[in-house]
Amino acid sequence: MLINVLIVEDEKIISLDLEQKLKLMGYTVNTACSGEIALKKVKNNKIDLVIMDIYLNGELDGVDTAIEIRKNYTIPIIYITASHDLRTHKNIQQTEPYAYLKKPFDDNQLEETIKNINSY
Repeated sequence: MLINVLIVEDEKIISLDLEQKLKLMGYTVNTACSGEIALKKVKNNKIDLVIMDIYLNGELDGVDTAIEIRKNYTIPIIYITASHDLRTHKNIQQTEPYAYLKKPFDDNQLEETIKNINSY
């Protein structure tokens, strides 16, 4: 069962909201506001799931960060993004994400997606 979730989101309000929701669902939550910080947290903590925005502040966007994570770990990644264009969708496919949720997403949709990972 997935327990430790890393949220990678540079918009603080979204990150806090998501953190609260995940904690209410019973998960331990770490947060990172950039791809660079996310990579350090994955390296230094046991992370079971990454929930990541595609567009991040810093040198690494979500896709670049996911590529780096995939090089060394088999952690499922769920992307969350407000971007719905075909180019973005094609870019994220190269990282083999577990899921792709469009903002704004429903809490039940998030919870079901995570439950599906647990049963995978």
